[in-house]
Amino acid sequence: MTKHLEKSAEIAIRQCMAVKKGETVLVVTDEPTRNVGRALWEKAVEAGAEALYVEMLPRKNDGVEPPPAIAAAMLHADVILGATSCSFSHTKARKDASQKGARIATLPGITEDIMQRTLSADYQHIAELSQRFAKLLSDGKAVHISTLAGTDLTLSIAGRQGHADTGINHAAGDFSNLPAGEAYVAPVEETAEGIIIIDGAMAGIGVLESPIKLTVEKGYVTKVEGGRETEKLEAMLSEYGKLACNIAELGIGTNDQAILSGRVLEDEKVMGTVHIALGNNFGFGGTCQVPMHLDGILLSPTLTIDGQVVIKDGKHLITA
Repeated sequence: MTKHLEKSAEIAIRQCMAVKKGETVLVVTDEPTRNVGRALWEKAVEAGAEALYVEMLPRKNDGVEPPPAIAAAMLHADVILGATSCSFSHTKARKDASQKGARIATLPGITEDIMQRTLSADYQHIAELSQRFAKLLSDGKAVHISTLAGTDLTLSIAGRQGHADTGINHAAGDFSNLPAGEAYVAPVEETAEGIIIIDGAMAGIGVLESPIKLTVEKGYVTKVEGGRETEKLEAMLSEYGKLACNIAELGIGTNDQAILSGRVLEDEKVMGTVHIALGNNFGFGGTCQVPMHLDGILLSPTLTIDGQVVIKDGKHLITA
């Protein structure tokens, strides 16, 4: 383990998760993210935890449930770290473990480079900014998103709870990504209307060569247009049918150390971007259950909530 990776793993275990001596810590990983998983497990051991390391076969895509044996183990852990190539953030297994009181951080698609760069951020500032935006989302009703690239989307978030991905998981039931840095909400199903131009990155594809245009009607993507990368997105969506096309999430990036890397874990945290996800949102307040959750990153957005412009051309007008 390099010194930089060791330091980042230490921050994750000690500062972000506040692991205490005698706690049961479950580290779930798979082959592509094995090095990060091992580093986290070693630091949990050093913290005096009853640390368990389990490696599963990589899932097919984000949102697929972990094996039943791992889901069962998650119900008996105080702290869970999911350093896996695909995300189980929006799964029943994660939600059930959170409801049982586990403190959970998922690190889907994490690389040593991302770990070392983004865990050096000021997480207190990230937490304050993320919580500020989360409150706006909780209080808000009508959202409009536009970009110079052509995005023009409206949706309702009335009655939906905004969430802050702060990276600080000290209380029972706390959940975030690591690296952290976003505020997000599940839009009301069947309310989204308009056009989305994904011009940054797309989960399952990476940084885009050319923009992808999504036509949205009554809450679902009804048409996908663009370059050759659209074929891959269409294939992923067609495997699960209409529910995979659900407008599942509106997210706001708040990590000033994150860059577009082609890894959605980092891409969705980039300061000055918003992301729209398709598919599953059951784990954070929505009603759509499908084994897929795909985030698309929009560059330089203007975000308006109930008539108040909170981001203008990628510049935050709300500060911590």
